[in-house]
Amino acid sequence: MTAPVEFSREERALFNPAFMALVSCRAVQGHQRDAGSCPLPIVVTAAVMALQPAIRTILPGTTRASLPKWAEDNQSVRVLMAANAPSLAAMVRPGILFALQTDLLNLDESARLTLRRRAIPATITGTSDTFVAIQKTAHMLGRWLPTGGSTATTLTLLGVRP
Repeated sequence: MTAPVEFSREERALFNPAFMALVSCRAVQGHQRDAGSCPLPIVVTAAVMALQPAIRTILPGTTRASLPKWAEDNQSVRVLMAANAPSLAAMVRPGILFALQTDLLNLDESARLTLRRRAIPATITGTSDTFVAIQKTAHMLGRWLPTGGSTATTLTLLGVRP
């Protein structure tokens, strides 16, 4: 079994509710671009994946890649998600709550999130490469994860339990 991922000091500094809110908003922003409101489990999964450097490095360069084939070819993702998702999701949840409390995101009765218009800039910028990479990855995953099928199918492909 793989040991939980270790983060640099810079990466640990990013685990605050404000940045986690931004990462969650980027996932919703990406999803809304193609598919409207985003299921809450997809937002959490996208954020958790984006926070892991080992996953960021093996993601495809395009959202046209087949998610089922990629998941099959990269079984390490299932291991990484099993090892790290619980602790990272615990960091993402306060960010989603912060985004809801500050009206950046709205949650409907079917647990789908929408990003308030102009809540965050369209252009992804930041003070470090890591800051930018996490945001860009969350945005891409918000678009790409739903291409695997239903939310349950996508989570199953990644070895995540809802």
